[in-house]
Amino acid sequence: MPITKKFRKTILSRAESDAEFRRYMLTEAVNELLSGDLDAGKSILRDYINATITFQGLAAKLKKSSKSIHRMLGPRGNPKVENILEIIKILQAHEHIRLHVKANRLAA
Repeated sequence: MPITKKFRKTILSRAESDAEFRRYMLTEAVNELLSGDLDAGKSILRDYINATITFQGLAAKLKKSSKSIHRMLGPRGNPKVENILEIIKILQAHEHIRLHVKANRLAA
């Protein structure tokens, strides 16, 4: 089911005003990427970037064009691991957090 403009606007509005929500968005994006759901991870990253640093701000820090980042994180984008990791590094610094991987055992 596609996300409506109203829903996306609600998410962006909350992210702009709620630091804890932003941290959860970034954490969820990374969790989706680590679980192998590249599309969901990129989608959440796009929403997070739009609500916080903006694509222009991220582009300046990455020393890439914002168009390139839009394509990379777009539905048909296929970003290199190096680019994703650099984006996550910049977003963590922007949010003043450091994400850690925690291993959980799967139920047998």
